[in-house]
Amino acid sequence: MITAVELGLIYAIMALGVYLTFRILDFPDLTVDGSFTTGAAVASISIVNGINPFIATIFAFFIGSLAGVITGLLHTKGKIDGLLAGILTMIALYSINLRIMGKANTPLLGENTVLSFLRDRQLLGTWTSVALMFAGCMAAVLVIVWFLRTDVGLAMRATGDNEEMIRSFGVSTDNQKILGLAISNGLVAFSGAIIAQFQGFADIGMGIGVILIGLASVIVGQAIFGQKFIWIAALAVIFGSVIYRLVIQLALDAGLEVNDMKLISAVLVVLALILPQWKGFGKFAQRIRIRGKSVEPKETNEVSVDA
Repeated sequence: MITAVELGLIYAIMALGVYLTFRILDFPDLTVDGSFTTGAAVASISIVNGINPFIATIFAFFIGSLAGVITGLLHTKGKIDGLLAGILTMIALYSINLRIMGKANTPLLGENTVLSFLRDRQLLGTWTSVALMFAGCMAAVLVIVWFLRTDVGLAMRATGDNEEMIRSFGVSTDNQKILGLAISNGLVAFSGAIIAQFQGFADIGMGIGVILIGLASVIVGQAIFGQKFIWIAALAVIFGSVIYRLVIQLALDAGLEVNDMKLISAVLVVLALILPQWKGFGKFAQRIRIRGKSVEPKETNEVSVDA
């Protein structure tokens, strides 16, 4: 179960990226399935070639961001439907990822990684590593919440809420979409890089279905904890990712096979979409939601024309 929590916290970074496109920009971005593997491939091949693992992981973030920029350009400048633009980039990334790794699988056994400090001291699989990973997730949440409250962040949120309205204020919605997709896929690639170092290899198929994991984390977390405020919604994504991994682990412990994971994910998303419509679930969720909403400072909706 501790390992499931660790995986949930690592995948939470990816889920935060999905949250930016799915909830903030209202953009169905399927680039995620490709950029997740891209992050893993870039980090793995860089580490194998002697690059510092921390630099390799940061490099993976920027390469993932580039994938998001490509999707954004296809959609905004190429006038291609957002869903199709993401699919096209995802398909292209499959071949690119193979080019990066040179083969379908790149092992990291014996290599120095960002998790070597914990692994060498046998701290992986303990609550110490969980605490450190949770701290990292909280840092990511703080940065995202801060960004979404800046003028640029408010413009991005307004782009997802009412594109025509915010365009009338002189804001370039195209630039906001490209920026949002870049940040989102950067976070996804970063998560992929950490996952590759956690499991000890990068595989060409490791990104298949990742978008479903991200959506499950966002939907499950926000169905339980709500999304009235940005900080609550972001935290809900973190806890939703952990809950998702715990449900998967419980299902496997109950006798289901690893091959059933995609089916479990699909069922979990369906339940997360249906259950909130049930009054009994609403009362249950209300009891466990974070207290103190009344003291949350009111967020301004003003957006700078220069954003």
